[in-house]
Amino acid sequence: MINRNVNAISGRLSLRPPQRHSLELLHRLTEIMSWEKKSSKREGDLAEILAAIRSEFPTVTDFEREFASLCFALATGVGKTRLMGAFIAYLHLEHGMNNFFVMAPNLTIYKKLIADFTPNTPKYVFKGISEFATDAPEIITGDDYEAKAGTLFDQLLRCRINIFNIGKINSEVRGGKSPRIKRLSEYIGESYFEYLAGLPDLVLIMDESHRYRASAGVRAINELKPVLGLELTATPFIEGPKGAVPFKKVILDYPLGRARADGFVKEPAVVTRKDFDPKGMSSEAIEKLKLEDGVRMHEQTKVLLETYAREADVNIVKPFVLIIARDVTHAKSLVDLIKSADFFEGRYADKVIQVDSSKSGAEEDEMVERLLKVEHNDEPTEIVIHVNMLKEGWDVTNLYTIVPLRAANARILIEQSSGRGLRLPYGRRTGVTAVDRLSIIAHDKFQEIIDEAGKPGSMIKMQQVILSPEEVGEKMETVVSESNLKARLGYQPENQTALRYCR
Repeated sequence: MINRNVNAISGRLSLRPPQRHSLELLHRLTEIMSWEKKSSKREGDLAEILAAIRSEFPTVTDFEREFASLCFALATGVGKTRLMGAFIAYLHLEHGMNNFFVMAPNLTIYKKLIADFTPNTPKYVFKGISEFATDAPEIITGDDYEAKAGTLFDQLLRCRINIFNIGKINSEVRGGKSPRIKRLSEYIGESYFEYLAGLPDLVLIMDESHRYRASAGVRAINELKPVLGLELTATPFIEGPKGAVPFKKVILDYPLGRARADGFVKEPAVVTRKDFDPKGMSSEAIEKLKLEDGVRMHEQTKVLLETYAREADVNIVKPFVLIIARDVTHAKSLVDLIKSADFFEGRYADKVIQVDSSKSGAEEDEMVERLLKVEHNDEPTEIVIHVNMLKEGWDVTNLYTIVPLRAANARILIEQSSGRGLRLPYGRRTGVTAVDRLSIIAHDKFQEIIDEAGKPGSMIKMQQVILSPEEVGEKMETVVSESNLKARLGYQPENQTALRYCR
């Protein structure tokens, strides 16, 4: 029988089939786990719960934590953050759970989660949940929990969502002191960490859960003593000395290949030049060629996206380019090049940002702020240069061109690089190639990537794009035909928007 709240939440949040299936599985888990035992911490009870779940879901062989914890492995681009909102809404409405702790692995994801859980923001996760329309959950973060400690015992606040970066609760001492969250609070008579650990209905939701495997992080998570852990990741394994070690608690596995086949993500394509021959070319010359071709493809994509938006009468998407640099020094040299007058006549001088660990304080805040607003049309950034910081959890829909300039094998390029750009700006494929495709500029790695993607069991297939000399040299601009305006006024169109090619 379909649960009323599962059905209602799925409809209100417009959940995709894998998201809805995840919510249905959570409903079944709550039936199996017998919520009467939710206050028990005895090891025997945990073993009993594991056995009950394993009898129905044989892929779950170990919780791998000191509490019941299940992993929902959903491909990048399917919508893990919205699923978090669905999980919270269901547990609150169906089981009266009022306390949630959402864990982020880094600053970028932490700030993104805060924005997505804040009412009246573009990606608000509870949009459509009427019970939260006038009584939205209280959002408590790693930055303001001390200021909000006085409201913890206010019974009118029914639902609280704590959002923290893992670094805020790390159990290791720093400089001889415990983390601030573990220090005594005058308002509550104990530390905030102790307060959370003592709640009888604390549910822990872990974004990018494969990141919480270090010993200090594991200890801190176990010390929270949640009644249930819900883990979300696109990579349900950890890299060990002998290769990938899969999770033992995966209850749903929806890989990238299925997401692509079902049309929930962009079609990735590897791009090179016709008759490209690297012989006799220096690595610097190849890098410059890839960089310039990437920007040329970006400029063409920008025109095609605007053309589609005007024809379909939808919001215009501003695309951007992601350049993967070798290290901080390399990234800085790329920024200097792009800002120079010699690079595309200097028109990207104010449209490039560098994202890496060299930033701190106000510079880091500004970097993250620009990064989080890169989808906004009034934010100028069109080129992002990064050094190993954006491999996961960066939720954007307008990345259309990737230029990898660091050494990496084909599998890494496919899994990490393409994973950042597969989200669709309109939530579905349009049937228009330029809107539905992610391009990876890989002249020197072209055949290697094609061969890797073509292997049996490959997680994703790659389209092939061969740039002709004419395409490399063409510049495009949008020309909206008069008949398009007439069509919007009720006339039948005589022709479509034209793409004009300019030398």
